[in-house]
Amino acid sequence: MNGFNFLCDTNIVLYLLAGDKTLAELLNDKRIYLSFITELELLSYKELTRSDIKKINSFISDCMVMDLNPEIKKYTLIVRQKYKLKLPDAMIAATSIYLKIPLITTDLSFKKVEELELILYEQA
Repeated sequence: MNGFNFLCDTNIVLYLLAGDKTLAELLNDKRIYLSFITELELLSYKELTRSDIKKINSFISDCMVMDLNPEIKKYTLIVRQKYKLKLPDAMIAATSIYLKIPLITTDLSFKKVEELELILYEQA
């Protein structure tokens, strides 16, 4: 397993932003990648305050955001067709596969994706 780079699912970022200390320690000094899907999901919540948006944008600026490219598209189609994931989840899984880094998430639906290096986080 790659011990220095992780792709964070949206739920992991939400836990981090809410102050999950265990998760913060786990990801400390690691390079954090996000799918552009996670960026969009984070910034599209209806109830966001200006303070929330500032906090989210600050976090995102510390991460490597991966945009859609032809290879991620290819993996998205494979994952979506093979495992029937929702399109945003298929794109996130495809990004992790493309980058060859683990996806950290609380979402159990990713367990069925055999090509994925997965870290399932359980909040204490």
